[in-house]
Amino acid sequence: MRTHSPVLVGFVCTIAALLAASCATPNYTTSPYHPGPAVGNAVGTAVGVTTGNVGGAVVGFGEGVVRGAAAPFDTTTRVIRVWHEEVTPDGRRIQVPQDILVDAQGRPVGLQPAGDQAPRN
Repeated sequence: MRTHSPVLVGFVCTIAALLAASCATPNYTTSPYHPGPAVGNAVGTAVGVTTGNVGGAVVGFGEGVVRGAAAPFDTTTRVIRVWHEEVTPDGRRIQVPQDILVDAQGRPVGLQPAGDQAPRN
């Protein structure tokens, strides 16, 4: 016995989609110019907009509170490399790197050695 399950599933899905699409209320049953449907559309739009804005405000406030509460615990750091020129005892000029550990806002983290406080140019 041969089964045609892909064809049968496709046929059933097509029939279901057509039936679901044809269940809309026809436009000729109500008139948008009568006060009832016009008021219903206006109230529905107003309620939808208000609900959406209130929901967005609540979510935005919640995300702001969470981000603000988590900010003091942010331990993100980067290393910034600054190059400066030095003269060796034999008279050569060389480029020397200076690595500076900075936090997320670019401020130096920790104590710098006394001789490396500011980069030299």
